[in-house]
Amino acid sequence: VQLVESGGGLVQPGGSLRLSCAASGFTFSTYVMSWHRQGPGKERELVAQISTTGDIIHYADSVKGRFTISRDNAKNTVYLQMNSLKPEDTAVYYCKAGGVLKNDYWGQGTQVTISS
Repeated sequence: VQLVESGGGLVQPGGSLRLSCAASGFTFSTYVMSWHRQGPGKERELVAQISTTGDIIHYADSVKGRFTISRDNAKNTVYLQMNSLKPEDTAVYYCKAGGVLKNDYWGQGTQVTISS
């Protein structure tokens, strides 16, 4: 099982980034996918979650209206489009695969830094 995040980097406030998480080694389309983040000195928190078919989506209040989660089951990839980025969005972003009666799998994380 492997989850590989990409797309992180340094961007100015107000900018955008698109994170990708490529999955392999399990049946991607049967797993709920989510993005989490852990900022400096903070606990890891859920950012966004998407159901297996993409019809049920949940966002943390702090990112609603700015972030969009999506998935492509044909490509075994989940995305996080992040717009209007703020310094408080600075964190390591992780993708996770999980679901009812399923093991949780985590990626290694990608650093997102928002700074002028």
